[in-house]
Amino acid sequence: MKIVIINGPNLNLLGKREPGKYGTESFGERLDALRELYPDFTIDYFQSNIEGEIINRIHETGFNYDGIILNPGGYTHTSVAIADAVASVESPVIEVHITNVAAREEFRHNSLVGRYCSGSIIGLGLDGYRLAIEALKEISKKIKKQA
Repeated sequence: MKIVIINGPNLNLLGKREPGKYGTESFGERLDALRELYPDFTIDYFQSNIEGEIINRIHETGFNYDGIILNPGGYTHTSVAIADAVASVESPVIEVHITNVAAREEFRHNSLVGRYCSGSIIGLGLDGYRLAIEALKEISKKIKKQA
């Protein structure tokens, strides 16, 4: 399988940013662990604080990858454009949030992006990325059966 993880704004600071909420592990450490756990998978990674760059990466990968794992960060609640990009591609997208956004500020309770995703994993820390890979594996099996 070929998967891309796309992280949005401020997720480049994982391991340093608000460790009480996000932990002390950097995303690079988590990515290394995922690649070790799934050696037969290609797991590409992209992070940007810029909305248009995230949209461009969704467009670039959304027709030739087996799946996208997307943590749009704060854009989850504000970006119609990222939601439209997710709706426009063929690859299944799993939305991931490290924290439980439903237990945070009220403006974080609504995901504009989630309605176009195959599923969402919320509040399970960085392990949500592994769970998203597992979900994409199952989606891929279903797609192959239908073909």
